[in-house]
Amino acid sequence: MSQGSLFTGQPVLSQLLQLIPKNLVDRLAKEHQADRYCKTLFTYDHLVTMLSAIYMGCTGLRELVTGLQACQQRLRHLGLKQNPRRSTLADANKRRTEALFEISSTAFTGATTGIPRTADGVRTVPWAACMCWTAPRSPLFSDVLQGTGAFGLNGRKKGGAKAHVVMRVDQQVPCFIDLTEGKRNDKHIMARVPLVGGSVVVFDMGYTNYAQWAAWDKQGVFWVTRLQEGAVVKDREHLPVNDAQRVAGVIAQQLVRLGAGKRSLAARVVHYHHKESGRIFRFVTNNTKWSPTTVARIYRQRWDIEMLFKRIKQNYPLRDFLGDSPNAIKIQIWCAFIADLLVTIVRDRAHLTGPRRWSFSGVASLLRIHLHTYIDVLRFLRDPDRALIDYKPPEPSPQLSLQLSL
Repeated sequence: MSQGSLFTGQPVLSQLLQLIPKNLVDRLAKEHQADRYCKTLFTYDHLVTMLSAIYMGCTGLRELVTGLQACQQRLRHLGLKQNPRRSTLADANKRRTEALFEISSTAFTGATTGIPRTADGVRTVPWAACMCWTAPRSPLFSDVLQGTGAFGLNGRKKGGAKAHVVMRVDQQVPCFIDLTEGKRNDKHIMARVPLVGGSVVVFDMGYTNYAQWAAWDKQGVFWVTRLQEGAVVKDREHLPVNDAQRVAGVIAQQLVRLGAGKRSLAARVVHYHHKESGRIFRFVTNNTKWSPTTVARIYRQRWDIEMLFKRIKQNYPLRDFLGDSPNAIKIQIWCAFIADLLVTIVRDRAHLTGPRRWSFSGVASLLRIHLHTYIDVLRFLRDPDRALIDYKPPEPSPQLSLQLSL
């Protein structure tokens, strides 16, 4: 691109890093003493290096360091004074606490506040406090983080990391993340999620915990999930279903008590027939005022968070890690979430000011290709067709022509 159209003085990676408040990173590093005894690779340098590895798709430390060496002249644009060594980066991944990257990821999420969106671009739930919850697993070839499943014939099995993630439906970015071993039960993390009265939380059957559901009920938090097979259910009252609801797929609904004895819980069950798949779902909630179709529509929003992990696995596959310690693995997973957040911000800002609607994979691929080129990425994303029309190839230098003629 000619300098008169889309040229900018910063490479694309530097433009992404400008979305990260460096003073915030420095303040967090000072609070956690993360830069104590460090001489070269400070916290911000560590974060920039790991984000570079995520965007470039590096599978090892040698590949990352060599790739940065090829861009030696651009490192200062990224805020790096020198190219990190493999041993220095390996030590940082092992020793610098992953809690710092966790706090940084949570703090950076505030940059997207005020940009309402859903996976299909249309707000379909009238509650801004509706949250989706899931816990996907990332398999590891090392058992440094113990996973689930049976042992192999050699007496060994792969490890696994699990990310417990809560996401606001109207923002499509995580608002709570907790990384644990793959073998850890999902129920133990439920009490740690910060929820306020009036929130709506949607989760799958793996989070069946009647005691926690009752605590949320007293707190004024509404929850929607699916009823487990074999759950103890005692009918209290059958609720009517009108013709419009039957056409929409509602079969029946009733008020029930879940469980037995003193730990039983009052709830509402909605039987719903999904016409496309032919399956029958049993949704359970503590809200008795919503229509049954609303309950089904709220649970459908849980797939938004599945789309979040689908795009992360497609664009930043967490199969090859730059360290074999639990701390190094968690740091890389946190940086993958930060990288996803930065691309989401760029895509949303382009949507707000331009006619083009980009897919996440399209933006991520374009950023990866032009990671070290000097184009104004937002101007290009707003209207790429106009950018091509306005493009003029640079004219050859007269001095160069004179030298060639000689």
